Amino acid sequence: MRIGQVYSHLNGLEFLMVHKKRLWDEIQGAIQKVDAKKAFDKISKEKTMVGRILYSPSKLNKLFKAEFSKNSWNEVRTAYFVNEDLQTIRETVDIRDKEVQKQAIIDRGFTAFNTYNQVDFVKDRVAVEVQFGKYFSVQYDLHVKHTFFYERGDIDVGIEIIPMHSLMSQMSSGVAWYENELTNIVREGRSNPSVPIVLIGVEPELPGIVQAN
Repeated sequence: MRIGQVYSHLNGLEFLMVHKKRLWDEIQGAIQKVDAKKAFDKISKEKTMVGRILYSPSKLNKLFKAEFSKNSWNEVRTAYFVNEDLQTIRETVDIRDKEVQKQAIIDRGFTAFNTYNQVDFVKDRVAVEVQFGKYFSVQYDLHVKHTFFYERGDIDVGIEIIPMHSLMSQMSSGVAWYENELTNIVREGRSNPSVPIVLIGVEPELPGIVQAN
């Protein structure tokens, strides 16, 4: 695959270029090594695309995971507890030890519900999400996942890898795409989300529409 476009939010790319150049090189290298042709085998059953061969999101994710794993980029999952009381949330949300957090919620008379946040790849305080899911998934990544780890002080910058329109048009309907998500970020204003982000749009080296026999 290749990188079609890159957008730097709150100087996310500039931070990488100055402080994490090696990691930025690894990210670019992983993208370039993904052979998208290996995921170009999903036969569509959608009414508007019956019989078309499309790119499989699940296979693309596996290909990305394989490349990032080669350089020790690993998934991170952080568990924590939540409850229904606003004041208790305010008093416990920043407690990093989940068992201490759980007990603090119980001591205030509420049930502590276990949950977690997860990011695809993390290395040396840089988080990467590869997103070929539905359009709302990117917004969740930007405003919940990346923001969660940034506000905790676990990362310095978040990377969001999503398809360009040229790739999205060869996938199932409803997939998020770079040009649209870039517009959403610009529309929301310079400081929203509050975490430095690098939005990367990717596309196959040789895009093409194929009809299954």
